[in-house]
This record gives sequence, structure tokens and C-alpha cells, in this order.
Amino acid sequence: MIESLSLPILLLIFGVSAVVIWFAGIKLSETADILSTHFGLGEALGGLILLAIVTNLPEIAITVSAALQNNLDLAIGNILGGIAIQTVVLVVLDVFGLGKKDPLTYRAASLVLVLEGLMVVTVLTLVVVGNQMKPSAIYLGMSPIDLAIVLVWLVGIYMMGKARTDLPWHKLGTLPNSQKEERGHSKKKKFDLAMKKGVRIQTVIFIFAVCSLLTLVAGVGLEISGDAIAKQIGMTGVLFGATILAAATALPEVSTGLASMKLKDYQMAMSDIFGGNAFLPVLFMVATVLSGKSVLPLAHKTDIYLTALGILLTIIYICGLMFRPRKQLLWMGVDSFLVIIVYLIGLLGLFVIS
Repeated sequence: MIESLSLPILLLIFGVSAVVIWFAGIKLSETADILSTHFGLGEALGGLILLAIVTNLPEIAITVSAALQNNLDLAIGNILGGIAIQTVVLVVLDVFGLGKKDPLTYRAASLVLVLEGLMVVTVLTLVVVGNQMKPSAIYLGMSPIDLAIVLVWLVGIYMMGKARTDLPWHKLGTLPNSQKEERGHSKKKKFDLAMKKGVRIQTVIFIFAVCSLLTLVAGVGLEISGDAIAKQIGMTGVLFGATILAAATALPEVSTGLASMKLKDYQMAMSDIFGGNAFLPVLFMVATVLSGKSVLPLAHKTDIYLTALGILLTIIYICGLMFRPRKQLLWMGVDSFLVIIVYLIGLLGLFVIS
């Protein structure tokens, strides 16, 4: 039915869904931080899982909707394209969050962030491995490689949680001239401000639930209208999912990242992006269970290309965190400049190979 609508109407639905995701994402970030502080989750295992799910609700909605409709190309393209474009969000935070002051990786640098970047690379490597498996490799409705990705992700965030308190390095790997306050201080400030205003925790829970529902509905709206738009303009589901759709679903990361930058919690801003990127491949398990098919072996060469691009962009930022270049080009760090150049070249290559 929706495919019979005119292109302007479809674009309107897509645009409204994106706007809802943007504003709901802002409130979701605020309420999630308040709830994690109130319930003592902080950056513990539960807090990390909550944050990963909250910031990726649009991708979750799109994956579920696409899998139920057996539109796996769009689901795969959105997940893997989302990782690449969410890494590019760090460029936006570098330019608009800090400007001419210092590069993001210079202020945010810590060994914990390097480890989080390596976790993203590890999970994406498993995606490439999973693509080489036979589609028939599915047991009890699950693919072994999907299960491996979920387990690696859970072990990884547990290790990240331990690293933030028990890393055997001087000052837990914190470097001179990095952010002044302790990582995660932005969450406590949001909680203190809410309590100062007399906001009840029941109200926060209600707002969180409503915004979660709005984000999920808007995510489905993006998937349905986006798929129809792609067909009308003659664009493949892979390309649309990896570019326009992935950009729309990255809006919560932009809003939460800018909020952290405003409160000068640079490490949390980068951690949110790396954490979200490590979580996205977990959605392949969801897609496999719902569709009844092993999804990763069905990924096209363009999907694996996007996976490699995501790995490359992450490695550039890992190097930036280790070497901490202070030089800036066009109001961004050298690493961010390289990321945007590599991403644009990567997009050009994506159109060529598709």
C-alpha cells in the first residue's frame, strides 16, 4: 500500500520519522543517563547494555521490520552502513563540539577508548568470517557465528567495564591535557540537574518509555518509506540502507554526542559511538531468528566492503587516540580529516562496485 504513494509523500514520511528520531533521541539520552545514575548502573555491564540499546533503537526497529518482511538486503545494509556513518559522526563532534580548541582525540585520549575501538574491529572481523559460512549453518533457529558475535560483545563490554576501574596503567591510562573531569561526569550532572528541578523518577521512566516507543515507530516509518523511496528512484536496498537510511538512524548518536561535548565529557562522546558500533552486529542474531535464515552468508560484496570501511575508519581513530596529533585541518583533527576523506572515497567505491 505504501509503495503506491507518491514520492513527495514518501519523502515527507521519511523526513517526519527522522525528525521524531532526532528529538526523541535527545530525550532518550537524557532519561537513560538519569535512570542509569538513579539505579546505580553507571558504566557497569547493565548501564553499557542499556546505552547500546537506547542509542540504536532506530536500527533495532528497522532490523526487526525488515526481517519480518524478508527484506534482508535493507537490514544488512543499514547495520553495516550504520557502523561506517556513525564513525563519521565523530568528525561532526570534532568540528562542532570543539572547533579550534583541540582535536577530539587529543582531549579524549585514553587506553580504555583504544580498547573499545579494538572491540569494534574484533566484532566486524567476525562479520567477515560469518559471511564465508554456509547459509545452511543454522541450529535451533540461530547461526553459530551470530551467537559468537553476541558472546564476544558481552565479554567485550564486561572487559571494558573492568578496564575503567582495574586497568593496570598509570591513572587508568588517562593522559596529560585530556578532559579535566572524570569520564562519565556528564551523566551525574544530568541526574543532579533533574533532581534539583524536582523531577520525579516515575516521570523520567514515563518519558523514557514514550520516547522509546516513538523511536521504534519512527524507525519502522523510516524502513517502510525508505524502502519505497529506494524502489521509486531505482536505488538498491543495500545502497539506500548504507547511505541515506544509515544517516537518518545515526541522528540519536549526533544528539547524544553533542550533549556530551557540551558538558566537556569528550571520552563519553567517543565511547558512545564505539559502543554503538560494537553493538550493531548483534542485530544479525535478531534478523536470523525472525527471518529463519542465516543472514550473514547472504551479505553481498557491498556489505563486506562497508564492513572493511568501518574497520578502516575505526583504526584511523585508534591511531589518533594513541598518537594524539594536535594539528588541525579545517577545524578538525588530522585523524578526523582522514576519516572524512576515506569515507567519501569509500562511498564513491561503493557506488562503483554496486
